[in-house]
Amino acid sequence: MKYKIICDSSANLLKGNFPEDDIVSFGNVPLTLFVGDKAYRDDGTANIPEMMEDIKKPGIKATSSCPSPNDYLTEMMGADYYILITISSKLSGSYNSACLAKENCEHPENVFVLDSLLTAGAMELMALEAKRLIHQGLSFGEIEKGLLSYRKKVDLLFVLDKFDNLIKMGRVSKLVGFIAEKFRIKPLCCGEEGEIKIKEKVRTIQGVLKRLVINIGNLCPIQKGKICIISHTLAKECAESLKKEITSKYNFDKVTIRENNALCSFYAMDGGLIACFG
Repeated sequence: MKYKIICDSSANLLKGNFPEDDIVSFGNVPLTLFVGDKAYRDDGTANIPEMMEDIKKPGIKATSSCPSPNDYLTEMMGADYYILITISSKLSGSYNSACLAKENCEHPENVFVLDSLLTAGAMELMALEAKRLIHQGLSFGEIEKGLLSYRKKVDLLFVLDKFDNLIKMGRVSKLVGFIAEKFRIKPLCCGEEGEIKIKEKVRTIQGVLKRLVINIGNLCPIQKGKICIISHTLAKECAESLKKEITSKYNFDKVTIRENNALCSFYAMDGGLIACFG
């Protein structure tokens, strides 16, 4: 039996970054960002620095578009079973499109759609767990149950310098942006029940990064056998520094750095850092 794991592009995971083999293949379904009169397809080809500069232009209108059901169906080829992993359904319509694709495919009983309830590296972790479960020789139903159980163990923390696009697109409450701007703080945010929440309010970027590292230990006291994925928007140096801190303090099997692709960059903006682990 052959399996295909398909993620939408908010996972920051391109085909070449996923360890495929004779049993498990990988597919990526891109979202699209519209900035002014330009369209940035989130397939790894978008010019992120250019997009960031375009977003900052006065009066510019920016929106995002989720994949269509047909986009998913196009990727659902070459395997017997399909696992579709999407960004939180509370942040995008990608999950709904994936569910419609399942309903309209030839064998919906061979398709599992997983609402990650998160985004970025959390989706990569779930994809890797799906591959691990597949190689254990479990039934498709057991794989589904295993992934739903694993989802509860994955956490996401992030630090943003700007909340402009999250607020404009209704992905975070205006209260978050107001607090950050009014009191000049750097909130440590988290993903909780599929939504973006403030976990702590910190005054400086140095302080909030320190709290991020501490909270990783609080949320994940046992790191052995687990992975941490750091993703960033045009903040490589800061991501490297964060990796060094996490590596020196904790015992993760692996700490990986990824650049945010178009969608995550659109929301995280310049300097955004996301840490996922589990």
